[in-house]
Amino acid sequence: MRIVIGQGSCGIAAGAEKVRKALLNTSINADDISITGCIGMCYLEPIVDIYDDDNNLTRLVKVSENDAESIAEFIKSGDKSAVEQLIVSDEDSEFLSKQTRIALRNCGIINPDEIDAYINAGGYTALKKALCELTPEGVIDIIKTSGLAGRGGAGFPTWFKWNAARQSEGDEKYLICNADEGDPGAFMDRAVIESDPHNLIEGMLIGAYAIGAKHAVVYVRAEYPLAIKRLKNAIAQATEKGIIGNNIFGTDFSCDFTIKAGAGAFVCGEETALIESLEGHRGMPRLKPPFPAQSGFWRKPSNINNVETFANVGWIINNGGEAFAAMGTEGSKGTKVFAVTGKVKRSGLVEIPMGKTLRDVIFDIGGGMKTDKPFKAVQMGGPSGGCIPADLIDTVIDYKALGATGAIMGSGGMVVMDESTCMVGMAKFFLDFTAKESCGKCVHCRIGTKRMLEMLDRITKGEGKEGDIELLEELCYSIKDGALCGLGQTAPNPVLTTIKYFRNEYEAHIKDKKCPAGECSDLIEYKIIADKCKGCTLCARNCPVNAISGTVKNPHVINTEKCIKCGKCYTSCKFGAIVKE
Repeated sequence: MRIVIGQGSCGIAAGAEKVRKALLNTSINADDISITGCIGMCYLEPIVDIYDDDNNLTRLVKVSENDAESIAEFIKSGDKSAVEQLIVSDEDSEFLSKQTRIALRNCGIINPDEIDAYINAGGYTALKKALCELTPEGVIDIIKTSGLAGRGGAGFPTWFKWNAARQSEGDEKYLICNADEGDPGAFMDRAVIESDPHNLIEGMLIGAYAIGAKHAVVYVRAEYPLAIKRLKNAIAQATEKGIIGNNIFGTDFSCDFTIKAGAGAFVCGEETALIESLEGHRGMPRLKPPFPAQSGFWRKPSNINNVETFANVGWIINNGGEAFAAMGTEGSKGTKVFAVTGKVKRSGLVEIPMGKTLRDVIFDIGGGMKTDKPFKAVQMGGPSGGCIPADLIDTVIDYKALGATGAIMGSGGMVVMDESTCMVGMAKFFLDFTAKESCGKCVHCRIGTKRMLEMLDRITKGEGKEGDIELLEELCYSIKDGALCGLGQTAPNPVLTTIKYFRNEYEAHIKDKKCPAGECSDLIEYKIIADKCKGCTLCARNCPVNAISGTVKNPHVINTEKCIKCGKCYTSCKFGAIVKE
């Protein structure tokens, strides 16, 4: 019998550590209790997986510390009635069954703190195969056949970057992993490192061998303490077993590993800005060329890929490039991991073959909208991406098709919105992020995003003017054309796509001084319908500024001059007597 508790960041935040401690205080043998990372079903955390002696799985979800004795009783008797209310439903089980997992293949299954768990799952066989059976050029050829493109957002062919670094002259080269995951709502890379750190290490070692690097560096966000902790532990274990260090697997290949905790600057997702930060400078992009493959870290040939890219490498080497290329579309091969968040029933990590549609992810795997309001749009690619409207829900997920909508694949953030979301406010939110994260090196990005943000702020406050939409579009294209790096060049995307698909909302804000979604507080007003008001006083008791007056069992009135539009009266009313106009 094995009891495995999901302890990714999401599980721990939901109370998984409390559950583990509670289980240790029951009759369950402590040696039978272990941990794993995030399996991706974040909306069901904490999760406890129970394997019997025949390895049959019983998955328990939304477990609390109060369920510990019931779980102990089930383990003792085998009677599932003790935990019946906790067993995952068939509907929720489809969340995983409809996915194809390569980068996430071990996540939520093996213990990330034990190297033997990774080895028993087939780990490091790809590295051994690469070092003992393949030349560096042979490794690159397999990656080329696979069609693996960088999963950090740009989708650049991985083999091409590796080959460029391989062919660059110099005895000292660096392989760098970009784990500086900065998109709001994105947590794919964090989950891989927390749940399967040896998979990242193996992919990086294969990449280092392919380009001829003896030094591997992981640049990871300091805001990911659990990921850093587990990665450090994995590096120490791999070093102890001789998998990291000198003469790996008895070959001439040697490689060391270093972790650099970044300060969390979004611009460091751009590879040259990341390199500047690694060198101890402020994270600001360099002019290209030269490209990192020729002059990167310490001006030595360097290669940078993100976590998900490396997480695919071991599987590709073991299974062949053709197997990976058999999935996906003509121009986008393999699978892609998405962090699905927002107004969707099943939020979490989803890995699917390229070529599936947005509908497949949001409605088939994600279960559709968790509210009774219709689907409105999905933001793809984070602050660098764009909003795709409901009528394009059948858009194919690949680089070309998503690019045609004005959005991008990005690193894999997918924020689902319903009719209650103001699209002008959404554009403002993402632009506020990119304006603050601009490194300030180039004028177009530093000043242009600030001016756009000021205009959006005016519009959401009901102070928009005729011609603002056209001026916003003009600024967008100027910034895209003039910005130095990808941050500035893509910052206008949320604004451009919301104007393209939701221009009527901009016009309503500017001309009618109304927010159709009822989300912009400066443009809404709360009123009490006298005929529906029962005089229960609940709204008055919830109002933080005493803006509601009235007596018991008589209709109440809102003083609109005192009202701060917090919405507490609206959400507290049980009779639908308060309306938002």
